[in-house]
Amino acid sequence: ENNKTAVTVILLLGFQGSQDLRTYLFCLFLLIYCGTICGNLLIIVLVSTSRSLHTPMYFFISQLSISDILLSTDIVPNLLHILLNNGGTITFIGCITQFYVFSSSEAFECFLLALMSYDRYVAICHPLRYHTVMKSEHSRTMTTTCWLFAFSLALIYTITTAKMDFCGPNIIDHIFCDLVPLLELACSASFIVDLEVYFLSFIIVIIPSAIILLSYTYIVLEVLKIPSQNDRQKAFSTCSSHLIVVSIFYWTMFGVYIIPTKGQSSTISKILSLLYTVFTPLINPIIYSLRNEEIKKSLQKILCKSNHNIPYR
Repeated sequence: ENNKTAVTVILLLGFQGSQDLRTYLFCLFLLIYCGTICGNLLIIVLVSTSRSLHTPMYFFISQLSISDILLSTDIVPNLLHILLNNGGTITFIGCITQFYVFSSSEAFECFLLALMSYDRYVAICHPLRYHTVMKSEHSRTMTTTCWLFAFSLALIYTITTAKMDFCGPNIIDHIFCDLVPLLELACSASFIVDLEVYFLSFIIVIIPSAIILLSYTYIVLEVLKIPSQNDRQKAFSTCSSHLIVVSIFYWTMFGVYIIPTKGQSSTISKILSLLYTVFTPLINPIIYSLRNEEIKKSLQKILCKSNHNIPYR
């Protein structure tokens, strides 16, 4: 019985390969991480300082940036350490904590993307009621609820997972502590965790997906009623950035968790995991910056102000 809680330290293998390959990957992920932090911080600063961006939609975008910084910081620094050392150890508590933060930020993004689609639905289908329904207090309350839901629901199956018996081996052939690799280390039955994950996945993934689909069905039907093609394009353009972000997020997540993993090599599994833990947090601010005129204008204003403030010699 004593060896059942023997696993106190876990070895994460990360990407095994030559020193050159790992050095290249280290530089690439460090660059991506710096870009992710700078890009998302820029959006948070722009939304909080520019009066033209004090609307629910931009508030939600800034919250998405906070979530992306949280997710990226949870995964990438440890991944860089693993690459430098050709594998790295993490304490069991550290592993569970990493899994909890990762799960919470992913759950929050599911809820937030649904909330953003509802925001677009109200803006396009009920424009006269928009300022009543989506007051700044309402949007803040809804976002706070999303954060609380995400952290609370993720805590349920994280605690159950942590309470399982782990008796070795203590090696995870992955880039971070995800649920499936963790359960493979357990020597007690994972039935309760599986049950919780299936039930909570319905709340975290299926319900928000249904809200997004329903919102966009109504949006499309409403936009098709607009006689002018130019006005139709304008209405759709307000949703395009959100739709791209939703598509990237769900396709990568389904690619990792829904598509059967049997016969799938660990390298492919790691690459798919990289898509939503490392690349998506970098892509989100780029999509919102490049496709959004308001954000571009706010950035130009700030740059112009800083140029004027520079003393000439």
